[in-house]
Amino acid sequence: MTPSPTSVELRPLAIGEIIDRAATFWRAHLKPLFVLVLGFDLLNYIAVKAFTVAMTRTVGVLPGFGGAPAGTDPTQALAQSGLVLGLMLVLYVFLVWNFWVATTAAARYVIPARLGEPVRPSEGLRRAVSRLGTLTATYLLSIAWAAGVTLLLCLPGSLVMGLGVVAAVTGRGTGGGTVLSIALIIIGAIVLGVGALAAVLWYFLRFMLLPPVLAMEDVGAWAAFKRSGALLKGRVEPGFFGRGTVRAMVLSTVVGGILIAVSLVSGLPAWIVRLAYGGNLLDPAAQAAIPQALLVPAELLQVVGQSFFTPLSFVVSAFFYVDMRVRREGLDLERRIATAEPATPST
Repeated sequence: MTPSPTSVELRPLAIGEIIDRAATFWRAHLKPLFVLVLGFDLLNYIAVKAFTVAMTRTVGVLPGFGGAPAGTDPTQALAQSGLVLGLMLVLYVFLVWNFWVATTAAARYVIPARLGEPVRPSEGLRRAVSRLGTLTATYLLSIAWAAGVTLLLCLPGSLVMGLGVVAAVTGRGTGGGTVLSIALIIIGAIVLGVGALAAVLWYFLRFMLLPPVLAMEDVGAWAAFKRSGALLKGRVEPGFFGRGTVRAMVLSTVVGGILIAVSLVSGLPAWIVRLAYGGNLLDPAAQAAIPQALLVPAELLQVVGQSFFTPLSFVVSAFFYVDMRVRREGLDLERRIATAEPATPST
């Protein structure tokens, strides 16, 4: 990339400054960012819709959260439960992969624009497509790494729940054994849930800078995997908020809160349709009977609303990437030197 004179404006930013400048950039580039992200959000919607239809038609015996109906074959119910879990896993893997692709495309547009260089949204899409193989390989590496971390974080809760089951079996018929087993199972379930949530948060924090790395640096899958971790690792300034992971956590929490609020507001039409025509939200049969001619437009309205605000998270991660490079590698000094005018020889 050819350095721009505006690169002299680069400097280390506080967390609040990153959010403020990212929001300002997002407002100034709202239209191109919306166009860039809308296609990815539509892909997410299609995937979720296909999953919902598959659940309704293929797993029709499952009654939601109300328990199995009388006469249901336990083997069939167990097989369908496994199918549901499998479909949910496939959907989750696709949604996260699509999120990384979208973030990579957005980062390729945001970062050059942040550095004052001419760029078009189509360049971000081309970069994401050209890096699709490397991105997918890196994504698979991240999933494998996350699986190990998830097992480690969920192990304490699983052990406590296992002790509860053992206490229930060995103390069958005694009041004390029943109380102890129930207490252990409840505590284990809580610890297991906290561990699973911590694993999800760790994953998105650990790989927050992976898409910007793939967007801006010509490195392979393993190098991008290590590079994204190296940029976050350690401390960049004194104090608790000087750690890279803490700064990433604060930025993700603030932006995540904004996006959740926007999702709730933009999703109101769809929820109104579900309540008005489907009644019980936990009854799959009632929800499946909702006219799609009413539900689909309401859901698409939610997708469009989210597409306006989702780019804010991409802009924040891109600005955070630039800030970490400024702090760790002197990117601001490097670009100032590159743009300095050559000295005029004395005569």
